[in-house]
Amino acid sequence: MGNRQKTKDKKNNIFGTGINGYSVISHRLLPIAYCLLFILSSCTPAQEKLYKETRTSMYTIVSITVSSDSEEKAKTAIDRAFNELDRLARLLNFYSEDSEISMINRNAGDKPVKVSPETLEIIDKALYVSENTEGAFDITVGPVVRLWDFQNKVLPDEKLIKEKLKLVGYKNVIVDKEKSKVFLKTKGMQIDLGGIIKGYAADKAVEVLRKNRIKSGIVAIAGDIKVFGKRPPTGSDNGLWNVGIQNPRQKSDKDEIIAAIGLSDMAISTSGDYQRFFIKDGKRYHHLLNPRTGYPAYGCQSVTIITRDAAFTDAFATGIFILGHQKGMDVLKRLGFDGVIVDKDGKIHATEGIKDKIKWSNGVLE
Repeated sequence: MGNRQKTKDKKNNIFGTGINGYSVISHRLLPIAYCLLFILSSCTPAQEKLYKETRTSMYTIVSITVSSDSEEKAKTAIDRAFNELDRLARLLNFYSEDSEISMINRNAGDKPVKVSPETLEIIDKALYVSENTEGAFDITVGPVVRLWDFQNKVLPDEKLIKEKLKLVGYKNVIVDKEKSKVFLKTKGMQIDLGGIIKGYAADKAVEVLRKNRIKSGIVAIAGDIKVFGKRPPTGSDNGLWNVGIQNPRQKSDKDEIIAAIGLSDMAISTSGDYQRFFIKDGKRYHHLLNPRTGYPAYGCQSVTIITRDAAFTDAFATGIFILGHQKGMDVLKRLGFDGVIVDKDGKIHATEGIKDKIKWSNGVLE
């Protein structure tokens, strides 16, 4: 892969030295991410430089990298992309009383709420994922998720879980596209877009970068990554942006990958049981909850999804994790998405479309 790329913003660089000299996103700086992916890169020609800026946005760590022949053009585009992320965060934030999501939640069981095109679009996408994962992905599961205290390693009361499950059900989210309104049928229901908002925002940030004459780059919102265009190649390099997938059962503090793949104009997200979890009485409790039971799903260790729409990679990674690898692979095949699933026993399953494009760290696909 050659030497690691040198980015313009050294002070705010969150890339550290990883396996074989690759650059990786440090998981120590991404404590609330649903996934962790590594961006692996190499040097670019003199006429094109990589400019990268890392900020706190979308309530997490966001890194935007662009390839440009002009520092001024790169800075302007990156600033505008971050402005878009901040705008979306205000619009879609569950925790802000002024957001449209909070307005919808306050009026649950009472009346529909008129919303912006963006709010309508992301909710519509979320419901599409729910329909295609048998409800395994559900933006109304938030009241149950908030019963779990992963920081203090406390199991919620079973009666409380059963009570909150009565408020869960994506089919009770009514979207009126013609009137641009959203209605929650049951009083007390709540929408929380945490499982799709980062991917959706990455899509929108890339749109802004393209409009500002940036032809290639990366937007990484926590572990949800959208790459576009091709990195200027060097020598025999094909110019693809190389991304690695974390080992869900790495045995040390060092970042370990199980595979790497070159991408262009694609998005990639991973959901795993290793980001937010605790062990109690020998059992792993993690944040990926089954909306039907209110308890963690145990069919997989991690799920990585690759397709063009980052909102879908983000949400389907969670939904397919909860479905399990067999049903999950069926969904990927039916929708034409690519993916890598590490099942509960640690066996790796990959879709046919990427088997010959992935470089496996151990050289073997189980």
